[in-house]
Amino acid sequence: MDNVGRLILRFILIPLGYLAAVVAGTLVIVLGSWKLGQAAMTSDPDAQAVGLFGFLFAAPVLLVLLLSTMWLPASIGVLIAEAFAVRSWIFHAANGAVSAWVAWSMFGSIDESGIPLNQPLAIIAAGLAGGFAYWAIAGWSAGFWKPVFGQPRAAVLPASITTRPPQIR
Repeated sequence: MDNVGRLILRFILIPLGYLAAVVAGTLVIVLGSWKLGQAAMTSDPDAQAVGLFGFLFAAPVLLVLLLSTMWLPASIGVLIAEAFAVRSWIFHAANGAVSAWVAWSMFGSIDESGIPLNQPLAIIAAGLAGGFAYWAIAGWSAGFWKPVFGQPRAAVLPASITTRPPQIR
């Protein structure tokens, strides 16, 4: 019964971790690559309008775009982590970076020109942030069959070892 509870918990934590990873990646791109935070904080009214437009309209569109494109490459690493109970933050951060790189390679250019919307460094940084956010929510307890805070079970010795040895006289 304990395994069923952990399995249900994994079905809740994995989507929440994925959502947190995509939100973290979106924030890294919006604040780091697009620099909308700097644009919103300047005294220039035109730059403030661009920053406000970016936060209200472009960032949600990017969030939906990342939600729809990142699930396939990221799910491979998530399945590996769940199958083998990989709980390393390094694995999950690397999974985020590789997943972001793969999705950026497939969907990176915005039109026929082939010019990518973001630079590779921003994409890898977003993937690292997303992988770390996933680890913080769901990755640290990966693998439903391996309890995190379980009591170690006592080893049961075979009957031949627990009986008294024969006496030599």
